[in-house]
Amino acid sequence: MPRNIVVLGAGAIGCNIATDLARAGHAPIVVDPWPAQIEALRSTGLKITLPDGEESAPPLEAVHLCDFASHRRSYETCDVALIIMKSQDARWMADFVRPHLAPDAVVVGLMNGMNDEAIASVVGRERTVGACIELAAELFVPGETLRKTPRERTWFALGELDGRMTPRLEMLRGLLSCCGQVTTTARIGDAKWTKLVTNAMILSPFAMLGVQSYDAIRDPQIAGLLRRIGCETIAVGAAHGYRLQPIFGLTEAEFGAQAGNTPGAIADKLVATLAGHIGKTSRNTALQDLMKKRRTETDHINGLVVELGRQAGVPTPANRAVCDIVHRIERGELGSSIENLGLVEPGGQG
Repeated sequence: MPRNIVVLGAGAIGCNIATDLARAGHAPIVVDPWPAQIEALRSTGLKITLPDGEESAPPLEAVHLCDFASHRRSYETCDVALIIMKSQDARWMADFVRPHLAPDAVVVGLMNGMNDEAIASVVGRERTVGACIELAAELFVPGETLRKTPRERTWFALGELDGRMTPRLEMLRGLLSCCGQVTTTARIGDAKWTKLVTNAMILSPFAMLGVQSYDAIRDPQIAGLLRRIGCETIAVGAAHGYRLQPIFGLTEAEFGAQAGNTPGAIADKLVATLAGHIGKTSRNTALQDLMKKRRTETDHINGLVVELGRQAGVPTPANRAVCDIVHRIERGELGSSIENLGLVEPGGQG
């Protein structure tokens, strides 16, 4: 197992993963730019509310971003760096940790989006391992988190960017097994795009509508919009060579074209499976960002679909409409409301 692990990001996902690693005896150092969260983690630890109860975790070795360069452990080379931030933070966080990496260190982006190439452009492809993650959580109060995905349903996929199956994948699988189920794959890009299909359907669309329950997918208008987004994203991925993979613990027998599923059926299956993992509540990361007056990851998810669709000549009107509406909310011109459905034309035009 690696000797020195740094977790870059102590938000809702990062603090849960760091706590699980610490409990398993890995002693990670946690770095984050939110002073109140860092102080809470290193003074009192983390209070975790789970679907079946509450836990209290002991203090972590947590360091504010601006103090890391002078922290005693920053002089020890890092063996594993886990970047657990927003997609827009991937590149600069990779640059932040690069001077502290051991020559054979591995950097893993445990985040939404397709950020592996951005990370690799900074730290090198030889140091970068791709990952796909399913862990839903909320964080509004420093030192207190709501973990909506229990550990037995938390899921990671890990893969080398060149598709090789290597010893360090097994090392990472052992490391992260204390946090949830871990699989390795020779097709991590495909797995990440499949997760992006789900993210494109759920994160910003639910946020722009103010939806906080998966019961909303029973509404025909909402379901229709989500399906259009999913079908567009699947089509764009196919145009760029991505092949859908069974994620979230699904099997080939119940997923994808091999099972006779249409793109619409695949999109519905992904959303239904995700809802089963998380439960009814869905105050997702994009909605949390809007509630906190922060920029969302929309440009790196739905916006990426729009840009790649433009490059491939695949129309993406529903994804474009989501981007436009979320940008208006971010600028303060709109609020998150179910009424925003009226800004998306029935055929998916924005």
